[in-house]
Amino acid sequence: MSLHLLPTRRGGAAENMALDFLLLQRYPDAPHARFRHYGWHRPACTFGFGQKIAWVRTQPPAAPPVDLCRRPTGGGVVDHRDDWTYALVLPRGHALEEARAIESYRAVHAALAAALVAQGVPAELQRATPDVAAPGVCFQRPELHDVVRADTGEKIAGAAQKRNKHGLLFQGSIWRPAAGASVEWEQFQENFAAQLATALALPAEAVPWPEFNEGEVDGLTEQYSSPEWIEYR
Repeated sequence: MSLHLLPTRRGGAAENMALDFLLLQRYPDAPHARFRHYGWHRPACTFGFGQKIAWVRTQPPAAPPVDLCRRPTGGGVVDHRDDWTYALVLPRGHALEEARAIESYRAVHAALAAALVAQGVPAELQRATPDVAAPGVCFQRPELHDVVRADTGEKIAGAAQKRNKHGLLFQGSIWRPAAGASVEWEQFQENFAAQLATALALPAEAVPWPEFNEGEVDGLTEQYSSPEWIEYR
């Protein structure tokens, strides 16, 4: 088993969510872990699978207009207009995939914090559990094991997870303004991938983008763009 480092891609909100889910469900080299960083064609907000759309519509910025999409994972509302977004998939049988959600959350964020520290960012993990457990707007307050600034307590990074019979999908977001202007993001990506490989005890290798079955990406993107999906709750 290796950690596959996939090429960076840009997409709309529905396409990005569809690709993350397909990396969990249909990855051709399923025994391997996979990691990707991706960007956004247009301003976008995503929100957790369990969130109620009536509340979510009160949260995204009114201007400029943003793409809005429900994630296959949980969590709160994430504004992607100035973030660094990534997805990590661990296949069934990996020790961290079999661990409790709080442990996989801590391990991935510890790797992320170490990569930020290498760039001079005073990053650490949030140690206290907040009084209010319900997910809201992602970067308004830190949850247990989120990445925060040691000097101010400001939240830098959060994530959401989904486990099923195929493995674990981890969708994460780093708020660039909280990380600071000095971060060199290409170098950060290399450092983060190396830290993940160490945390997962897997060799890392760059691989081409997988070839999904014809129509799978378009079909799932269409589903994630539909009112039935976005307004599911």
